[in-house]
Amino acid sequence: MNIKEYIPFEQALEMKELGFNEDAFGYLAIEGTSVQLPLYQQAFRFFREKYNLHSHIEYSKGFYEYWILLDVIGYDTYEEAELACIKKLIEIAKNR
Repeated sequence: MNIKEYIPFEQALEMKELGFNEDAFGYLAIEGTSVQLPLYQQAFRFFREKYNLHSHIEYSKGFYEYWILLDVIGYDTYEEAELACIKKLIEIAKNR
């Protein structure tokens, strides 16, 4: 599986703190901390099921191409929008 399919270590660590504890195909250990790296689809499902946070990434012709409906900032690629969406979901879940 391609590494681009997994969320980055920093966000995986934050998700672990928020209660993510599902089987994941990827693991990464940095400075003695071993963290499961969820796939983006696992991360989005986690936020839907545990925090009732539903998200949507939308394609739009215009100055920017991709938008997340949790934010008003546009992104150049779908992957940038996915990561921004995960970061925003983490922020919202932490503040609940």
